[in-house]
Formats: sequence, structure tokens, C-alpha cells
Amino acid sequence: MAQGAREYELVLLGATGYTGKLTAEWISTNLTTDLKWAIAGRNSRKLQAVVDELKKLNPNRKQPDVEICELDKPQLTSLATRTRLIITTVGPYMWYGEPVLSACAENGTHYLDCTGEVPWYHEMVSKYHEIAKKNNAIIIPQCGLDSVPADIMAYALTSYIRKTLKAPTLSVVFSMYNMKTGVSGGTSATALNVFGNYSLKKLGETMKPYSLSPVRPTGPSKAPASSLLYRLLGLVHIPELGGTQTVGIMAAIDTCIVHRSWGLFEEISKASSNPDKSWGSKFRFLEYSRAKSIIAGALFRFGFALAGLLLAFPPTRWILTPLIKKFIIPAPGEGPSKDAQKGDFLDYRAMGIADTPKQEKVLGRVNITFGAYPTTALTLAAAADVILRGDLGETEAGKLGGGIVTPAMLGEQYLAKLNEFGVKIEVGN
Repeated sequence: MAQGAREYELVLLGATGYTGKLTAEWISTNLTTDLKWAIAGRNSRKLQAVVDELKKLNPNRKQPDVEICELDKPQLTSLATRTRLIITTVGPYMWYGEPVLSACAENGTHYLDCTGEVPWYHEMVSKYHEIAKKNNAIIIPQCGLDSVPADIMAYALTSYIRKTLKAPTLSVVFSMYNMKTGVSGGTSATALNVFGNYSLKKLGETMKPYSLSPVRPTGPSKAPASSLLYRLLGLVHIPELGGTQTVGIMAAIDTCIVHRSWGLFEEISKASSNPDKSWGSKFRFLEYSRAKSIIAGALFRFGFALAGLLLAFPPTRWILTPLIKKFIIPAPGEGPSKDAQKGDFLDYRAMGIADTPKQEKVLGRVNITFGAYPTTALTLAAAADVILRGDLGETEAGKLGGGIVTPAMLGEQYLAKLNEFGVKIEVGN
């Protein structure tokens, strides 16, 4: 069925979950009131309760229809053929994501999710990228906090350097400068389960920096220089980003996505013989978190590495997982209350280095006055708006026909929509 002839523009799958409800609220309060949309899931009573809550938020708009759908191929295929776009917040995606993504890829339906599961993403690219391209389905996994801030900042900095310095970019360094936010049960459960679902070999292969990129860089790009003490502690010192930098919580995840964006733009540049589409053949993305002191940074890095080590091996994972689930993290479907989220924010700093003799530096900042989960709802809603109501023939990537792509591929329109919705992105010297 042609996209324009479909019953819905958007279907949100998983609207009764924690992130799904927030996404439904963002769609209801920020997307155009003539949007034809529905929320879908297994439980009609819970779905209707979501609709009733949305009525209170925005009583003057048409409320979403309710669609009952199990996560099986026939029902998902039927749903996919009736809508132009599906947003799914049903995770872990390594368990529940593939049937939805495959139904969209095979039926020319656009797709968004908020996974951070790079091994699963890697599998989906190998299975469905070409199918999605053939059917003009725009598939964008990791379109939430994983990994929009990093990806869109890399896009903004490389675009600025290309336009103002007429040069490619050597590297983008991204840092979580400061934040206040909570964690949901779904995110925590996914982080715990990924170690049990994939072998260490698989995790090692799929989490390499360029594992999702269709091409590789032409030359090495060095990490920021630091003193011997910093190197011994696994830290770096970057004055432009606030000084001492330790391991980034989402660095491995974001790095894979940003390098996929870079690789896709490299392909476009070569296919069109247009160097302005390229971020730079030597491009490298690095991510850190700002530490208040050397000691704090070293302790955080040690604790982060120890936690990963203990969860990576079955004996310690079997002991720790039930204890973490019982005493530390919320249950799946639960997360910070709205009162607890008051005052939440996310503040990122970034630096792009031009590939020129002088290696000029350009600074960037992403400031968000929401916590992690409202931000994910925002970024999903903004991407949906661009795909459904934007002009995808006018993206920085050119005509965006289909395939498993990245948030950055939505270009300037997405950058503008994020700013409009409250993700303030600033770039300049």
C-alpha cells in the first residue's frame, strides 16, 4: 500500500510503558493537531487509560485511536501496512524489536525506536538495511537519548566547520558536562540482560568504534594529549570541555552510531562526487564525562570498569543480577515520578577539530531542561514530525530514500525541530 493511502500517519507501539507514555504525551502536546495516529499494544484497558490521560493534557485535539496488536508477524504486518510510521518503545529490543523492525522494512513503513543495544542494531543492519532501502522505509534505531545528543552535535559541528572553514573535520570530542536525571526499570533491565544475551566475543565485535559504519577512516586520528598521570589513570584533560574527563557512560554506544552517520555521509559523498557531503575521511568521534577532580574521575572509571567486568562473567552476573533488580533499580515499566523529575537537566559540551594545518577548534553545547526519559520522548516526536511533515528531499544527505540510517541523516530540519522543542544546540568559536 502506498504511504499516502494509509489509515494512520503514526502508530506508537508500547504506549502503556514508562517511556511510551511520555512519548504519547509529547506527540499529543507538540505535534500538529490534525495528525492521524493511534497507540497500540496488547491491553485495551491500559491503552484506553492512556487515551483518557491524553485528553486531560490536550482536550482540544483529536485523540489517538486504540489498536490491539500482539508482537507476532501477521498482526505487525497488518499494522505496518496501515500506517506511514511506527514508533516502538517496547524493549529490550534484542527480545521484542526485530518483528517490528522487519515488518516496517518489508512493507515500506518508517520506523523509530529508542534502543541503546548496539549488538542488536548490528544484526538489524545486516538483515534489513538493503530491504528497507529497496522499500523506501526510513529506519532509525537509537533515536532517543541513545544517541541523538551525540549524533546531532557531531552533525552540527562538522557542518559548521565545512561551511565556515571550508574544511573537513578531524574529530569531534563530546562530553557529559553536567546532569540531573533518573533511571527507569526498562533501561536498567536491558543493561543487565545484554551481557546474558550475547557472548563476550559478539559484544567485542559489535561494540568496536566503526562496527556499524559501512566504511573505515583513511588515516589515524589521535585522542587528546594528556600527561603521564592522566594516561595512567585512564583520564584526559580537555580545558575547552571543563578540564578532567573520565569514561563516558554512553561513549561506546554513541561512538558506534556517530561513526555510522559519518560512514553513511562518506558513501553519499563518494556516490555524488560532492566533498561537501563528507564529514572528513579521517573523522573520529570520542566521548567522555567531565569529572570534578582527578580522584573522582579515576574512581568513576575504576567503578565503571569493575561493574562491567562483574556483569560480563556468568558466575558473578548470576549473583549480582537478582540483587540489583531487587534493591537498586525500578521494576520494568516504572521510572522517576514527575515530581522527582523536577529540576532535571542534561548539559553536554563538545569540540570539533578541523582537518587543517592549524587544526582550528570549534565549540558546541547541547542544553536540555528535561531528564533522560522526557528527552527521549522529545527526540522521537521531533524525528516523527520531520519524517511525516518535513521535506526529506531537502536533507543534508540529499533525498533520504530508505535504509537503516541515523538521526543525523535527518539534517537541518531535525536540528531545527529539536531546538523548537527545547533541545538547545549551539555551535561557534
